[in-house]
Amino acid sequence: MKIYISVDMEGISGLVDQTHVDSRMHNYERGRRIMTDEANAVITAAFEAGCTDILVNDSHSQMNNLMIELLHPDTSLITGGAKPFSMVQGLDESFSGAFFIGYHARASKKGVLSHSMTFGVRNMYINDIAIGEMGFNAFVAGFYGVPVLMVSGDDQAAIEANELIPEVTTAIVKEAITRSVAKSLTPKKAAGLLARQTRSALSNRSIVKPLIPPENPILRIEFANYGQAEWASTMPGTILEPDSTTVRFDAKDILEAYRAMIVMTELAMKTTFC
Repeated sequence: MKIYISVDMEGISGLVDQTHVDSRMHNYERGRRIMTDEANAVITAAFEAGCTDILVNDSHSQMNNLMIELLHPDTSLITGGAKPFSMVQGLDESFSGAFFIGYHARASKKGVLSHSMTFGVRNMYINDIAIGEMGFNAFVAGFYGVPVLMVSGDDQAAIEANELIPEVTTAIVKEAITRSVAKSLTPKKAAGLLARQTRSALSNRSIVKPLIPPENPILRIEFANYGQAEWASTMPGTILEPDSTTVRFDAKDILEAYRAMIVMTELAMKTTFC
């Protein structure tokens, strides 16, 4: 079995606010160590369950958070920013399944550090389906025929995963109380849960179906303010919908939609707040 693992940070045990996930802040080094340990718990259990090839993609912020010197030595790691496919860089049809570790709920939903790509996005849609990072990434996996076998994060991320992907295995390492407060497992206990759920996900892989994206998808992104929408709509092929902060892009496939989303969200971040 060849397994793909995308690792975000907001859904890792014990991490609840910006101080844990922002490299400029005082709790970040603690946060990235716990993130690396949780990735290792999944990797080790997957190898023990018979996986022969595991590719890990660092999927948070500048995407250079995982400490490669501490990762399982038989793992390959994609690290660094400016990836053409961001959180799903390197994913293709050669994989037996995908794991989304440390994930969070989408913007406009309850959940620890909930958001969708950037904090300037209120909602994202593929056709009429509201999605966040998890849903978009699952659609890309589905484009390649790869099922998402497991999602870990808080209880709200698990709810979102179950709504999107029937029979997916979830690992709940913390329960959201507010957007910056959680009742969390300790990292050691979370690692044990992740290992058990990894084994369960691999055992159940035959019953999980890929999330197949629509053909010629319509991407719509609702931004927090008009200035962000204006910047996003400078990308060729986009339409700023009248009297709204929503930008539309008609894509030829989900891969084009995904790359358009990356460009639009990056452009929106150029807005200066006063």
